[in-house]
Amino acid sequence: MVPPNQEHSEQVQPSRLEPSRAQTRAARPNRRIRAAIVGAGYVANHHLRAVRGLPFVDLVGIADQDAARAAQAAVKFSKVVAYGNLADMLASKPDVVHVLTPPASHCALAVEALERGCHVFVEKPMADTAEECDRMIAAARANGRILSVNHSARFDPVVLRAAEWVKQGLVGDIVAVHFLRSSDYPPYAGGPLPAPYRQGSYPFRDLGVHGFYLMELFLGPVEEMRVTYGESGRDPLLTFDEWRAEVRGSTGSGYMFLSWNSRPIQNELLIHGTRGVMHVDCFLQTCRLSRTLPGPKQIGMVIEGTRNAVLQSFAVPWNMLRFASGRLKPSPGIYRGVQDFYRALAAGREPPVSMDEGRRAVAWVARSCQEADTEKADRLAAAAAQQLPAARILVTGGGGFLGRALVERLRQNPERLRLLLRRPPPAGSAADPAAPGAPLSIVYGSLGQPDVVDRAVAGVDLVFHLGAAMKGPKEEFQQGTVWGTRNIVEACLRHQVKRLVYVSSMGVLDHAGHVTGDPVTETSPLEPFPDRRGAYTQTKLEAEQIVLDAAARRRLPAVVIRPGQIFGPGAENVTPNGVIGIAGRWIVAGNGRRKLPLVYCDDVVDGLLQAAESEAALGRIVNLVDPAPIDQNQYLAACGRKKVIRMPVWLLLVLASLVELLGKVLRRGVPLSRYRIRSLQPLHPFDLTAAATLLNWRPRVGAAEGLKRTFPARAATGDDGAVS
Repeated sequence: MVPPNQEHSEQVQPSRLEPSRAQTRAARPNRRIRAAIVGAGYVANHHLRAVRGLPFVDLVGIADQDAARAAQAAVKFSKVVAYGNLADMLASKPDVVHVLTPPASHCALAVEALERGCHVFVEKPMADTAEECDRMIAAARANGRILSVNHSARFDPVVLRAAEWVKQGLVGDIVAVHFLRSSDYPPYAGGPLPAPYRQGSYPFRDLGVHGFYLMELFLGPVEEMRVTYGESGRDPLLTFDEWRAEVRGSTGSGYMFLSWNSRPIQNELLIHGTRGVMHVDCFLQTCRLSRTLPGPKQIGMVIEGTRNAVLQSFAVPWNMLRFASGRLKPSPGIYRGVQDFYRALAAGREPPVSMDEGRRAVAWVARSCQEADTEKADRLAAAAAQQLPAARILVTGGGGFLGRALVERLRQNPERLRLLLRRPPPAGSAADPAAPGAPLSIVYGSLGQPDVVDRAVAGVDLVFHLGAAMKGPKEEFQQGTVWGTRNIVEACLRHQVKRLVYVSSMGVLDHAGHVTGDPVTETSPLEPFPDRRGAYTQTKLEAEQIVLDAAARRRLPAVVIRPGQIFGPGAENVTPNGVIGIAGRWIVAGNGRRKLPLVYCDDVVDGLLQAAESEAALGRIVNLVDPAPIDQNQYLAACGRKKVIRMPVWLLLVLASLVELLGKVLRRGVPLSRYRIRSLQPLHPFDLTAAATLLNWRPRVGAAEGLKRTFPARAATGDDGAVS
C-alpha cells in the first residue's frame, strides 16, 4: 500500500475523480483571483483553458518574449492582454503567475513574481537545479506566498483511479511499479541551438520528473535511484535518447523506461501488487486490473483476461467520444492539476503539490543527469575546437540520393572534399571517408545550426548546397530547408565563397494552374498557394528566394538549379509525379498518360558541375529536365510495379473533400486536400534553352537509358513499355 504521506494524501485518496459542484462552490473565495501567464508555448493553451473553466478566476495577461506569439494566445482567450515581458505584466497586479517558460528561466521569473507579491504556479520541472529551487522556496517563504509545481501526471484521471484502487486494497501490497514512456518532441526548427539541446540530460530532465513523482506516489519516498543512458544516433541533436532508471522506494522497487524511438508512443504504468496487477494507459485513458481469483489459476487468468478484453473494447471508443465531445480534456492531468491548485488556494488549503516535493524531484533527477550533461558538454566543446583539413569544396546533403551521386563523382578527382552531415554515413557509401577515392572530412551537425554551418563553410571556395528536409513536421522543414539555406548563404557571404550551387525543386512552380501544352521555363509562375501544397513546397520556395535575393542584392555568386524528378538506382521505390504511395500501393491520378519531367541522377550531377564553372549562369535559375516524352504508364511498366491502381481524378477529389471535412471536424491538419490532388499534375513540356545556353547541358545518359539502368531486370526482358 502507499504509505501515509501528507503531501500526497489528497491525491492518493480521492473520494471522487472530479470535484462536486458543492465542493467547487465552497472553494470560491470572497474576491475573484487574478491570474497571469508567462510563456505562450504549447503548454500555455492547456493552462489557459483550465483557468478559464474556473468561475472565480480572471485571466488578466499573458507574456512572452515573442510578442506575436503572446498576441496570438491572447486572441484565443477574451479579455486577456498580451505583454512582451513579465515585468510589464506584473503592473496589472495579478494574484497568481503561471511560469510556463523553459526550465532554465523558471527560477528568475518565479523569484521576480514572488517578490512582487504573487503566488506562483510553475510547470515541471520546478527548476534546473536544487540550488535554484532553494532560491525559489526562500523567496516564497520570505514574502509569505504560495509556490507550487504542476506535476500533471499525478492528476491524470486514470492515475487518480489507480491510486483509489490501491487505497481500496484491490492489488494488495505494492511490490513494484514500472513506468514506460516514449515521446516525439517538437523538433528543433533552426537557429541558435536551444539550451535543452545543449544538455545531455534534456530528455530525462523532462520526462524523468514525471516518472520520479509517480514512483513516489505509489512507492513512497525514493531512497535510491540508478540511471543509465544510451544513444541510437537517430537524432544527433538529442544525443542520449534511451534512458532507464532503477528506483527503490520505501515500500518497493520501480523501473523507468524512457525512449525517444519506441513506437507506438507509450505512456503507461504497470503496478504490481500481492493480489493483483494494474495496467494504466494514460494515452487511451484506461485502467485495467488483473486479480488473483479463487480456484485454478489458469481458469482465473482466462476469466480476468476475458473481462478486461470486454471492458477495453468499450472503454477506448467511449473515451474517444468523451474527447470529441469535450468531456475529456486534452492533457487532462494538466487541466485537473491547474484547477486543483486554484481550489486549494481559494479554500486556504496547502497546494496539492508542495514546493518541497518539487525540489525533491529536481534534486534526484539533476543528480542522475550530471554524467550525461558533462559528456554532452565535452562533445560540443570538441566539435567547436575541431581542426578541419583544408578543402576547396563543401557538399551539404551528401548522404541523400543525389548527394551520394555527386560525392562519388567528386571523389574521382584528387582534391580533398568536405561534407556537412547530420550523422555518420553508412560504411562503404560514397560519403564514407574510408571508401575509395579522394580524401574527405566531415562536419557533423544540423544545417539549422549557424555555428556548425559557419565552421563547415570556412575556407572553401565552392559550395554545393543539396541539403533539405524531405519529411517530418513543419519544424523539421524550417530547420533543414529554410534555416539551412539562410545559414549557408550567410556563411558564404561571410567567408567570401567563390560559388554557391543551390539545388531547388520543380515543386516551387505552379502545378495546379499549369496549362497543358504551355512550355515550362525558368520564369514560369511560382506556386501561388504554397501553404496548401505542404511544408516541402512552402520551405523550398522560401529557400530559393533567400538565395536569389542574396544573389541580386548582396552579390552572392550563386546558381540555382531546378532539376525535374531525379531517378536512378537507389530510387526504385520513389513514386513518379502524379502518383500517390499508400500502404505499399501506388495510386495513379488519372489514366497514366501524363508526361513525366524525368532526369537521370548522373545527368543532374553533370549539370551541377557545369553550374560550378559557368560564369554566364551566375545569378540565374536553370531547369534540368530530360526532353524524352516518357509518361506515367511507361515508367510504371519499366519498374514492373505490381500493386498499381488507376483512379479518376474526380474520384480522388471527392475523397479529398471527405478528408478535408474530417479535418475540420477534428480540427486537425490533413495530408490530402483537393488542391493537392489538382497539384499532382506533372509539368510538361519544358523549354531547355537556359540549360543549353548557360550550362551547355544536355542529357548524357538520358531518361530511356536511365530506366534501363534503374530497372535492369525488367529491361532485360524487353517488356517495360518504355525502354525496349
